[in-house]
Amino acid sequence: MALIDVTRVGFDNAPMPTPRSVPMSGPLSLLVLAGCLASAPLACTGPQGPEGPTGPKGADGPVTPRRLLDDKLGRWLPDNRERLNALIRDVGIASPTFDPRNRPVAVFDWDNTLVKNDLGDATFFWMLRHDKVLQPAGKDWSTTSRHLTAEARAALTSACDPAGEPGQPLRTSEHAACADELVSIYSSGKTRAAQAAWDKQLTLTLNTSYAWVAQLQAGHTPEEVRGFARSAYAENAFNPVGTTQTVGSVTGLAYHVRVYEEMVDLVETMQDNGFDVWVLTASPQFVIDAVSEQLIGVKPNRVVGIRSVTDAQGQLTAHLQGCGPMADGEDTLITYDQGKRCWINKVIYHQPAEQQLARQPDEHQRQVFAAGDSDTDLAFLQDATRLKLVLNRNKVQLMCNAYANARGTWLVQPMFVRPAAQAANPYPCTTAVDAAGQPLVDEDGHRFTEDFEDRVFLLP
Repeated sequence: MALIDVTRVGFDNAPMPTPRSVPMSGPLSLLVLAGCLASAPLACTGPQGPEGPTGPKGADGPVTPRRLLDDKLGRWLPDNRERLNALIRDVGIASPTFDPRNRPVAVFDWDNTLVKNDLGDATFFWMLRHDKVLQPAGKDWSTTSRHLTAEARAALTSACDPAGEPGQPLRTSEHAACADELVSIYSSGKTRAAQAAWDKQLTLTLNTSYAWVAQLQAGHTPEEVRGFARSAYAENAFNPVGTTQTVGSVTGLAYHVRVYEEMVDLVETMQDNGFDVWVLTASPQFVIDAVSEQLIGVKPNRVVGIRSVTDAQGQLTAHLQGCGPMADGEDTLITYDQGKRCWINKVIYHQPAEQQLARQPDEHQRQVFAAGDSDTDLAFLQDATRLKLVLNRNKVQLMCNAYANARGTWLVQPMFVRPAAQAANPYPCTTAVDAAGQPLVDEDGHRFTEDFEDRVFLLP
């Protein structure tokens, strides 16, 4: 099924108004007209009178934003809408300090921030249902990720050896056991026998499951993967909210992806007002840049996702591009958690490698705005200098920062489709730890002194 491209209807072809003519009337006017036509060009021109005084210089009118958020899209909390509009007025083209050579940067997470649900998941599940994952060379699953445990490799070998030959598509649509093992390791971090699948599932720069989705695209070209993503989106986009699918014999997997129209309006409004808008995602690069322009108006060269190393034939490999101190092929840093900060500093601000993992002290080398929904968006949200927009999905570390609101720059917005219910208990800000096992801290590095109640969870 092809991705449907909906174009916008504009007014560029409206007819230009024609100048109005003021008719001359009576015999005199006819004579004057006839005389002018019969004479030389200056025959109807009398002597020139003295030049009048120069009028006062007209004052330039105030510069105004080209547009603000559409007030007919009514699911923004009113204060959030106003503060976003204020940001657009203050730093966009209407600002006296606006510099078109150094535009304000806005960075958006993709999955569950710009869209409901996860397009990376949807594409992976589509690949399994359509036999697009290739059997690893030598049927050796360690070649797909160095972080798979021996138990996971053995489970995959047992389940997937019959499903295809090395370098050929795994027939996961027919071999449910193979599909089930892949889904289990990806979704739960465990084999179907409940054994740990990863030697290090989460760090501050790596989610091994997320990375594995990109690594399992090895053997395909970027354009092939883009085609997979467009097909997956087309299958998911028009399903009712809450629709699920079965992959192998695993039931209950999400089968719908819905673009948030409010977020599309925000992206377009920022772009129209001179912002440099980027998408930053822990989904594979070619999954998101395949649809970003059609869905939200962000060109592929403004998308930063998990980037794979390619081989001499232009095919993706199971190795990942590095950032900061991590070289290509080390496979330990992706666009995840503090890795998102690294990739912003690398791709958007072109910082040297030794500075890419650190928050930049110069605020002009940081985004003015960031939007996210997950604890693993926290680093690049904390770095935003003017506003940080959080879609409330009850993520402890993120919500502790948002409700602490250390510098008064955090906005909390319920999800636009099926918002999360109020958290049953206060967020354990004073006792929870991050992926490195360290106490939670705010954007200034201070530990929290209170546990915050969930207050913003209902749509207007």
